[in-house]
Amino acid sequence: MPDTIKLVCLPYAGAGASFYRPWTALAGDALEIVALQLPGRERLIDEEPYRDVHRAVDGLLAQLRERLGENGGRVALFGHSLGAVLAYELAHRLAAEPGVEPLHLFVSGAPAPGQARAERASGLSDDEFLARVGEFAGYRHAAFDDPEMRELLLPTLRADVEMHENHTPSTELPLDMPLTVVRGADDELVGHDEAGSWNKATSRDFAYVELPGGHMYLTDAAPALVDVIASSLVS
Repeated sequence: MPDTIKLVCLPYAGAGASFYRPWTALAGDALEIVALQLPGRERLIDEEPYRDVHRAVDGLLAQLRERLGENGGRVALFGHSLGAVLAYELAHRLAAEPGVEPLHLFVSGAPAPGQARAERASGLSDDEFLARVGEFAGYRHAAFDDPEMRELLLPTLRADVEMHENHTPSTELPLDMPLTVVRGADDELVGHDEAGSWNKATSRDFAYVELPGGHMYLTDAAPALVDVIASSLVS
């Protein structure tokens, strides 16, 4: 019997690996959730955050190798917003990774690689930056209303947003694996056409799925999202 598929999960800007902790129960025996951690948050709060996607992927690949061990295995990847870009670049790297069988890339809440957002948050003053990010996400995290928490969290959020907004794809070659893009039906940041443009990022099967909600639909629609992922992989 083949090993359980590992779903490698990448965080959105400002988030940590703990966001995906509830997914373990949602996935049950269908998938093993492997949530990777970026520096500058949670248990790595004292480490300098990345400001470049490709350097981040270097670190994430090393972390994933450690998590997978010598046997590697069958993996799929999921990422939302910044995480979608990280998952895409990591998927390209895994294509040449010994012992690893990349099965599927799931991306969410981001335009296709190389398509920059019309509005940027990088370079704005702190208040303007938080207001712009709040517009992007459709909500403002209460932690940023506490001066001490704001001072602690803001540098990492700024680094993440800069990393996403300045991303240049490592290659224009399509991935040799199926790709599914998921979008919140009411997402005002990433439109239908922007999400659909991910079809150019793969030479294999492409699927487009919409779930109820806005840009951060996955906070409320996690059960439906995990079901979409699991049914795509184990059907």
